[in-house]
Amino acid sequence: MVYLDYNATTPLAPEVIDVITESLREAWGNPSSSHELGYKAKEVISLARTQVANMIGANISDIIFTSGGTEGNNWILQMAVKYYHETFKIECIGDTNNKTSRPHFITSNIEHDSIKLVLDHFQSEGIADATFVPVRTTTGAVDVQDILAAVRPSTIMITVMLANNETGVLQPVSDICHQVKSLKRNIGETKRILLHTDAAQALGKVSVNVEELGVDYLTVVGHKFYAPRIGAIFAKNPRQTSPIYPLLFGGGQERNFRPGTENTPMIAGLGKAAQLVFDNVGMYHSHMLEIRNYLELKLIENFQDSVCFNGKFKCSERLPNTCNVSFIGSKSIKGHEILSNVPSLQASVGAACHAQNRPSSILLAIGVPEAVAWSALRISVGRETRKEDIDSVIQDLVVFFNQRKSLVQGH
Repeated sequence: MVYLDYNATTPLAPEVIDVITESLREAWGNPSSSHELGYKAKEVISLARTQVANMIGANISDIIFTSGGTEGNNWILQMAVKYYHETFKIECIGDTNNKTSRPHFITSNIEHDSIKLVLDHFQSEGIADATFVPVRTTTGAVDVQDILAAVRPSTIMITVMLANNETGVLQPVSDICHQVKSLKRNIGETKRILLHTDAAQALGKVSVNVEELGVDYLTVVGHKFYAPRIGAIFAKNPRQTSPIYPLLFGGGQERNFRPGTENTPMIAGLGKAAQLVFDNVGMYHSHMLEIRNYLELKLIENFQDSVCFNGKFKCSERLPNTCNVSFIGSKSIKGHEILSNVPSLQASVGAACHAQNRPSSILLAIGVPEAVAWSALRISVGRETRKEDIDSVIQDLVVFFNQRKSLVQGH
């Protein structure tokens, strides 16, 4: 079997396993304890915080550890609601009989469910309003001007993912942030629009720097870059620059921002994985790009006009490891049927947390026809993927489609 589903999750890097194992043996004390074992655990966490901060060009104090991306995204969106109500009272917004009495969010229509469903919930419960800006079907990305056009007097946050998990298309987060900061806000409008990006898919594949992006918040998801299944959020200079409110209350860990006894070994693993990215992201990018391009070349060589690449736009950048391909000459065969008949190919038809027996909503959003979306596969390569792996998968796909062609002709 050849694993080509690295956008769903990655294995732990060997160095990460070593650090986790060492922490389980040597740093198992409670980090809040005032003795040697406690101090050791606290040192491990401090190092990991530094490593994660270095990976994204942040200050150490900007990093807060979480259980993962879903917690981080939910927390950041809920903080924006609280900030709105604490800072911009209803009477300051003006007309209390219309929707401007509620906070307003702007996002894209291709976000992860941990953004989309939270905002759907806010709307259904009357907590907040949300605008889901459609991506352009010519780029697979949101247009900065479309984002700016959606701004209202009550807009409190703009959240746009850094890279899409199915197409790999990079979103113009930096341009959005810098243009939003230049907007002049009038009396009766929110004085500040908070800026957030979910960087889950980008980290470990492309260079990510929070200062260059201009964001107030960023979500880190460990299991996408060879770390364990925990995460962190970046909050720029929390409390002083970026508002932050605890989602939980308890023992005071993480400076009271996110209490709960720290999972020292997993935090250590996250830190080590971040250090690997900091040291090697250029090499990782080059290798994955070479392998992804080789994959697409071999697909064209073997299937010619029977394949098309979804989200591959001339005017957009993609993650170096992601290929979304549809087999359009296959007489309505669906992506999940291909995977079930070619078990050596360990890939997916879209996001791993979505049903695999329906066309991708992301592909439909970027203008892919439904029939083409049904036959799509998301293939994502990793650090370990070799050209020989690609050759093996291509061979198995060729055998499957040749056999299927023979059966169809036989009927």
